[in-house]
Amino acid sequence: MDLVRISTDHSQLARPMTEHAITWRIKDRLVEPRFPLVMGILNATPDSFHAASRVGFDSTLERAERMLEEGAAMLDIGGASSRPGAMEVTTDEELRRVLPVIAAIHLRFPDALLSIDTWRAEVAHAAVAGGASMVNDIGAGLLDAEMMPTVAGLGVPYIAMHMQGTPGTMQNDPRYEDVAAEVTLFLSDRIQAARAAGIADVIIDPGFGFGKTTAHNFALLRALPRLSVLGVPVLAGLSRKRMINAVLGTTPDAALNGTTALNTIALLNGAAILRVHDVKEAKEVVALVAAVRGHR
Repeated sequence: MDLVRISTDHSQLARPMTEHAITWRIKDRLVEPRFPLVMGILNATPDSFHAASRVGFDSTLERAERMLEEGAAMLDIGGASSRPGAMEVTTDEELRRVLPVIAAIHLRFPDALLSIDTWRAEVAHAAVAGGASMVNDIGAGLLDAEMMPTVAGLGVPYIAMHMQGTPGTMQNDPRYEDVAAEVTLFLSDRIQAARAAGIADVIIDPGFGFGKTTAHNFALLRALPRLSVLGVPVLAGLSRKRMINAVLGTTPDAALNGTTALNTIALLNGAAILRVHDVKEAKEVVALVAAVRGHR
């Protein structure tokens, strides 16, 4: 895995982030992620937009093991689809879907870094208690006022994503005057809110496909260097998304090549984390971009 355990002594101060060095506090330990990282997607949902990413309890360990063997530094587990037009599930249903998956993976792979993909503080709390080590919030703390205080109390890293609207409404004619400037300002504000709540480690996600047209998405991809100046790692979630299919005329199942191309651009533009369905191919992108930069 691309994470190095440093210490359980919280008196150590995290080093300032550089291109390749930052320290995260994760519960009772400090870890040093070796950027760029690959995050594998595990959807404990029946309606994720990419059918092959859906996992049931029986397939969870096999899929998790394969992703970890292929080089995933973390696994992102979600129990409520956030695809455009998705219907909201209840908190109880979300918990029913994700907690057994997290428990099973944590038991089998206790050192694996697991992320809970949720906007609900209650789900985040239960997931971290059950073995998750990071919270990935599409609402950036705005869909549940208790989310940021909860994450601060849990002592885990926090991913804040930009979204215009909600999954049910976000693709209803999204509009921006300057999408890159507006997303950058929004994420800067959410970083400050997270810090004020007491969250030590923040990652930002521009939210490709979340309340954006294809043109907005590509404008954001070009503008990723602007997000890097905010001083925290940038996550790019481009995997098999509609922006690829709109240009190439493909479907999610046939969008791996397009995903690889855009992941390459994202890394060259400063992304620190790639959130993907296909770990092996993303790790190959990481290796090739490192070679281009002379880091091999």
